[in-house]
Amino acid sequence: MPGRLMRRLWQRWRRYRYRFVPWIALNLSHNPRTLRYVPEESKDKVISDEDVLGTLLKVFQALFVNDFSKQSDILTVLPEPVKSKYQDLLSVQHPRVKQLEYRHQQQNTFTPEEILYKTLGFSVARAPSSLISAGKGVFVTKGLVRKGAVVSMYPGTVYQKYEPIFFQSIGNPFIFRCLDGVLIDGNDKGISKVVYRSCNGRDRLGPLKMSDSTWLTSEIHNPLAIGQYVNNCSNDRAANVCYQEFDVPAVFPIELKQYLPNIAYSYDKQSPLRCVILVALRDIEQGEELFSNYYTIVS
Repeated sequence: MPGRLMRRLWQRWRRYRYRFVPWIALNLSHNPRTLRYVPEESKDKVISDEDVLGTLLKVFQALFVNDFSKQSDILTVLPEPVKSKYQDLLSVQHPRVKQLEYRHQQQNTFTPEEILYKTLGFSVARAPSSLISAGKGVFVTKGLVRKGAVVSMYPGTVYQKYEPIFFQSIGNPFIFRCLDGVLIDGNDKGISKVVYRSCNGRDRLGPLKMSDSTWLTSEIHNPLAIGQYVNNCSNDRAANVCYQEFDVPAVFPIELKQYLPNIAYSYDKQSPLRCVILVALRDIEQGEELFSNYYTIVS
């Protein structure tokens, strides 16, 4: 019995360690490829914030138009020019949608993964990792990811340095620490799931959702929101993506916030919402698994 228990604990640890920040930090010196040196916090940018924003808007707008028939409640509270913009986008995309209509039981809709492929030229999905005992990983399932492309987002509740996260952190391998100490809890189970759902309901304004909670389920509306399952690189597997922080600007369209997979733990109108995206460090081909590296500040 003790031997069986120890084996189960060892197997759990072997999966857990690839996302356990202290273990990663202790092993960084053994593999310099796991590090990306950042001279200052403000210079942690592989691509510009404008490029990140442009990519997110492009994908989210495509998802919105694809789901247009379900957006009637939201459209009623949007200004007329905004509604007209989406009507124009729908009329442009409608002929292409009709060509594949036979593939879907629902009229004129694609899956989120198909929308991602049509918009950015690739799709990603979770699957068993190629690393032994590492659990799930994220793979490019279709197309080609170009160097500098936004390949996924790290979903979860955003905690400031002074906010309580002790109970959520117990046995939780999905807590990401930003350069400034802000934490993102990307766990889709247990207390973390309950906290996120609670904050999501708190911030909703009538039909307008301020964040996406579908990443907690098997029916994900934002196909990029699987970044918490990207494993850390190893001696044998060099990093092909890296983390980059992005603060959502105040001008972000309110109707597209329903696709943002992050929400603040405390309601704060003044501070921008922190998101973390993963950016491709090189071209990544279909079938490849994504592996991240961890940055460190050099004074």
